[in-house]
Amino acid sequence: MTADAEANAPFDRRRAYGLVCSATLGYTLLMVVWFSLPAYLTTIIADVGLSSTEAGVLAGAVPVTYIPLALFSGLAVDRIGPGRIVGVGVLCYGLGGIARSAASGFPTLLLTTLSIGVGATTITFGLPKLVSVLFPPEETGRPSAIYLVGASAGSAFVFAVGRPILGPALGGWRPLFFWSGVVAVGYGLAWLAVAVRTGIDDRTGEDGLALESIRADLRLVLSHRDLQLVVVVGTMYLFLNHGVQGWLPTVLESRGIAAGLAGQATSLFVLAYVVGVLSVPELADRFGVRRLALVGCGLVAFVGVVGIVSGGSGPLVVAGIVVAGVGTGGVSPLVRAIPPALEGIGARLTGTAVGFIFAVGEIGGFFGPMLIGTLHDVTGSFAPGLALLAASGLVIAGSGAALWARRP
Repeated sequence: MTADAEANAPFDRRRAYGLVCSATLGYTLLMVVWFSLPAYLTTIIADVGLSSTEAGVLAGAVPVTYIPLALFSGLAVDRIGPGRIVGVGVLCYGLGGIARSAASGFPTLLLTTLSIGVGATTITFGLPKLVSVLFPPEETGRPSAIYLVGASAGSAFVFAVGRPILGPALGGWRPLFFWSGVVAVGYGLAWLAVAVRTGIDDRTGEDGLALESIRADLRLVLSHRDLQLVVVVGTMYLFLNHGVQGWLPTVLESRGIAAGLAGQATSLFVLAYVVGVLSVPELADRFGVRRLALVGCGLVAFVGVVGIVSGGSGPLVVAGIVVAGVGTGGVSPLVRAIPPALEGIGARLTGTAVGFIFAVGEIGGFFGPMLIGTLHDVTGSFAPGLALLAASGLVIAGSGAALWARRP
């Protein structure tokens, strides 16, 4: 079979899953590059001389790039295709990680972290688009769980291995930043070769870049009532997830827990998150209750964060971390799997729809870490910021109930 014929051949199930698994590594490496900063935040604060507010801004800098770029990145994914967009994004965040290893102060740390965020947007929207191209809407739950588990593996690796083992072995946070960026660049080049060879993008981009076509798609997406509720869920999910992962190691260290153990406890949150990612979409799809599942996940996340707030350094905080991780993880695939099944959205506008969710939602992703840092500067306690994270779980539950009431 010629290369052109192979590119235009339909993807069978095995090949589709192979492509999803290959693309998942891009999400794994993104999390390694992204969360190496929160994992080393206490050390970086001391080495560079950051305030808690500056540290919070850095922890939320990647999410904040989504606010102006997400919608446009989603449109690009829908029209250019997930193959090339993901590859270019990986190169972007890999080079950003390399540059961040040489940052000398808050301004350069912020600038290089923002460049990582630019690349991150393409992964966030490219992988849902890839799944929507390869699988029918009713079967997107499982492949979505695959790349989300890959993402969780990356962040868990940073907290459980990168911070206590790999970073010290390499010589600290700067070498960890550098080498993780180098690996990402190598992978990005390899993925671009895979994308060209398999012709992933041959199945997208039929709408072109005509201005009127873009305007029509934006009007449809921005005015979609069910999607607007998913945007609220996404905003609170990102507020909660980035807030916990951005500050949990530092919160635990402030309670007298050793840095390595605090990092491993954060990896426990990520592992529980994976449990939610794997179990919730499977159960929700089996019983046809994706929208109702959001209610349960929001309530579970609320209970878990309350446990983190009140648990001190004992068993209760461990239980809270696990429960919060399961609830948060359950929301993640639902936010991505619901849009392709919405009337008027489908596979064609998945990238744009998910871009809309994250363009607004990452306002929460930025303010989660930032408010925890700012409130700590003002009050001397992490409790007020954590209480806001708990409240976000209740908002998720309420929005899920509203979506359930609007079901066809």
